[in-house]
Amino acid sequence: MAPPYFSNSSLNDDNNLVVILGHGQLARMMYLESTQLGLNIIAVNANTRECVNPVDKTVLNITLDEAFDDAAVITSEFEHLPLDLLAKAELSGKFLPNAKAIHAGADRIVEKKLLDSVNVRHCQNVIVNGLSDLDKASETLGERIILKTSRDGYDGYGQWRIFSPQDLVGVKSQLNEHNFEKMPLVAERCINFERELSLVGVTDKNGNHKFYPLTENHHADGQLVLSLAPAPRVTLELEQQAQDIYKKISEQLDYCGVLAIEFFQLKDQLIVNEIAPRVHNSGHWTQQGSVTSQFENHIRAVAGYPLGETRATSCVAMINYVGQSKPKADLFTVPNVHLHWYDKQVRPKRKMGHINVTGSTPAQLLETVKTVKNFLPDALATNLAPLINN
Repeated sequence: MAPPYFSNSSLNDDNNLVVILGHGQLARMMYLESTQLGLNIIAVNANTRECVNPVDKTVLNITLDEAFDDAAVITSEFEHLPLDLLAKAELSGKFLPNAKAIHAGADRIVEKKLLDSVNVRHCQNVIVNGLSDLDKASETLGERIILKTSRDGYDGYGQWRIFSPQDLVGVKSQLNEHNFEKMPLVAERCINFERELSLVGVTDKNGNHKFYPLTENHHADGQLVLSLAPAPRVTLELEQQAQDIYKKISEQLDYCGVLAIEFFQLKDQLIVNEIAPRVHNSGHWTQQGSVTSQFENHIRAVAGYPLGETRATSCVAMINYVGQSKPKADLFTVPNVHLHWYDKQVRPKRKMGHINVTGSTPAQLLETVKTVKNFLPDALATNLAPLINN
């Protein structure tokens, strides 16, 4: 039986139903972080189309059509939605952010066209519609290329690195049977950037923006493993540059909700890597490090509530807990450590949860992280090197 706060009797009360497409950890955290708003939030399994409790995944006694009819607003936890479900949500007139934004986040070719349309700098690229285009890409972009699927790629999946003529031959062999008509590829020039930064912002229905501080991100095997916020060594000019880019993109998309933008930093310039029209892994630090988390602010925005403050309240290291079993309770002997566990079955490269470590100063944060390292599996402890060794 569904918990009482998901009972059908409450669905139409004050038209306070928020429907989230997708039922993973992001939907779960949107619900948990927004309970104080007085909204009724349910999730949708995008594959089965069942309406579920965002936390325990209990199937609810309400159909998708009923949920869409009763909803005040429909939103999404991820951009790779089945096209028919996305179209149905858009047709309802209640979907925020809109389908245009979701398409831009889901398809790298659409994303590139968006960035070009607003004059935002991004990596030089070539669209690859066949093996012969790979040779042209090599001639145009140089020897070092990152090749990506145009859709459905994440956490390093759907990518190939071509750093030599031998790599090019090998990748062409791997793609010999690839259906380019169904899935075009995007070849990007590999640039020597200094670091990756991300900006998480939120925009309300009237186009008002609020921004979290820039975050510094570190990856392993193409997957985010560590975020530091606020990012060290960030100038006001760099923050302003990132916010100006956000405004251009969000205004072009007529955006509402949380939007994340990943950047490569080259000295005092930011180059867009990709956008995410949703709450984002690099914004998980806001749960303990900001006045209002990204999850609550997304729900506030799409539901028409006033946006919450985005000021940082502490220094945070967000540690992704990838492919490992739940840590032992000894972890909680360390002060200022907060575990967010997703209750999923362990699989390699699967995000099982994350840990937010806070400190009042960067030095205090560093000392706490050094202690936390002793409670982590070796595979995760090594990911803390960018902070500990700096």
